[in-house]
Amino acid sequence: MNTSPFLPFARPDITEAEIDAVARAMRSGWVTTGPETKAFEQEFAAYLGGGVQAIAVNSATAGLHLALEAIGVTQGDEVIAPTLTFTATVEVARYLGADAKLVDVDPVTLNIDPAQIEAAITPRTKAILPVHYGGLACDMAAIFDIARRHGLQVVEDAAHALPTTANGALVGQLPSAAAVFSFYANKTMTTGEGGMVVTKDEQLAARMRVMRLHGISRDAFDRFSSKTPAWYYEIVAPGFKYNMTDMAGALGRVQLQRLPAFVQRRQQLAARYLHELKALPLILPADAPPGETHAWHLFVIRLRDDARVTRDEVIQALSDAGIGTSVHYVPLHRQPYWRDRYGLTPEQFPVAEHAYQRMLSVPLFTSMSDEEQTRVIAALKACVR
Repeated sequence: MNTSPFLPFARPDITEAEIDAVARAMRSGWVTTGPETKAFEQEFAAYLGGGVQAIAVNSATAGLHLALEAIGVTQGDEVIAPTLTFTATVEVARYLGADAKLVDVDPVTLNIDPAQIEAAITPRTKAILPVHYGGLACDMAAIFDIARRHGLQVVEDAAHALPTTANGALVGQLPSAAAVFSFYANKTMTTGEGGMVVTKDEQLAARMRVMRLHGISRDAFDRFSSKTPAWYYEIVAPGFKYNMTDMAGALGRVQLQRLPAFVQRRQQLAARYLHELKALPLILPADAPPGETHAWHLFVIRLRDDARVTRDEVIQALSDAGIGTSVHYVPLHRQPYWRDRYGLTPEQFPVAEHAYQRMLSVPLFTSMSDEEQTRVIAALKACVR
């Protein structure tokens, strides 16, 4: 019987500095959107650079919804996205009455395949939603070329991609309409729940700020800190309730300061996995091209066809060894809602389907010790053959 402590698939890296920052925010009296959230937005925009504006939200899902609404996605439109993603990427299109056009992924990177994007475009297509899978940037040069030629908008699902680079620039600085980051508990930095939308377009930023909080023409912080009468506001649109709290903003500010160290540790862990597992019958995740940065949010391994064990047997063996895993993702073409709405079959997505049958994500998080990683490597070597 395994007696080692359970090693989770992911674990937030929270120190006393984050706890103190959250406590200060609570003691200040500002517990909803206030000065900590404002400062977090400013510091996040400064981190990315390139003149971006940052809008803090209570989830990346909310950010994707705001971004699609701001670019004008509406009833009858289509957005193109990969089938190998979490449902949030495309469920936001349905919020707006639009449809999702799911396409297959590249066999090496598992990112959206630009050739499949081009083939899926119809007169109804409004936007492309690339997902930087696992922290590796999509082929953004090809995607932007397709978007320009067809007059389409690009909204990046950057939930995995902080900090990821493409074409020498950080995701968030690229010439897309918007990029949306996630600060969920298992991401490369966390606010517990939360996200950030970034854009260089002032009109889109203004629209998203208004829609973030009920369509009010002035946000909550301005109303309660302005020298003009605080009671007066105007509703200019039927907005949403997507603002970030100051406790989350305070947590995010400390995590952002620690992000360079987080990236370095994730790269160390990924490099060791790539070295130690290379002799096994596995397809290891693609590294970033020379000169680019992989955020290494996930480390997704795939069993080769000549492996003598199944994916589920490996998951069970790791579980028996006290090691947590996950699968990213059950493709959307297999999920009942998307499958039934669009009549999707596995045969339409051969790359994603083949990958799904053989993939699992192993633990990779910044507070993971070398000894904990050694356990994962030893368990994989013992069961994968």
